[in-house]
Amino acid sequence: MKVRARHILAIGLFGVALSWGAGLLWFASTLPSDVEDTATHTDAIVVLTGGSERIETGLRLLADGLGTRLFISGVGEQVSMNDLVARGQPLEPNHIESIAIGTLANDTPGNAIETAAWARAEQVHSLRLVTASYHMRRALLEFHAAMPDVAIIPHAVFPNTVKSDWWRWPGTASLIAREYTKFIVTWARQGLIQMPPTQAQTTNTAGHTPSQGSLL
Repeated sequence: MKVRARHILAIGLFGVALSWGAGLLWFASTLPSDVEDTATHTDAIVVLTGGSERIETGLRLLADGLGTRLFISGVGEQVSMNDLVARGQPLEPNHIESIAIGTLANDTPGNAIETAAWARAEQVHSLRLVTASYHMRRALLEFHAAMPDVAIIPHAVFPNTVKSDWWRWPGTASLIAREYTKFIVTWARQGLIQMPPTQAQTTNTAGHTPSQGSLL
């Protein structure tokens, strides 16, 4: 009996590993390779810190007039506005005045929550989201969940350290594998959160939706 159980467990684990591997290949092969929309103006540009070229790209997009405001989420408390602005091209004073930073987020869900609070306060209805190409899918999941009424245009950046032939580079392969796993966890978590109420919760024993007065 124990041998049979071990065989079933081994087959199950093999199936999980096979599914994960197939999903990883899909994830890596369908990462964005360019920015599809480079012209649409949005209320704001949002940059998620944590990787190269993101802040520089956000500053350039603001200077180019693709957004009215720039919000940089996940900035360390020790980093000043001057430090951030110095990383990009020189900006006009009115552009500098339109930049805001968030210092509370330390992960992608935190980025989404922090940005959503700022967007509500600033009455932002559309934004251009700047992050790395390998991070974009998971970031969009979190941002759409936190801001379902805000139009989001993805604007990926492509760091030179992340190789397109990722399987040849252990560092890139490890990065993409971790990001794919986080994406699956995020997708599953949001699926559980957004599941509709069970039939037992929405109907009474006669099959009718209870009136408000009958609710406990």
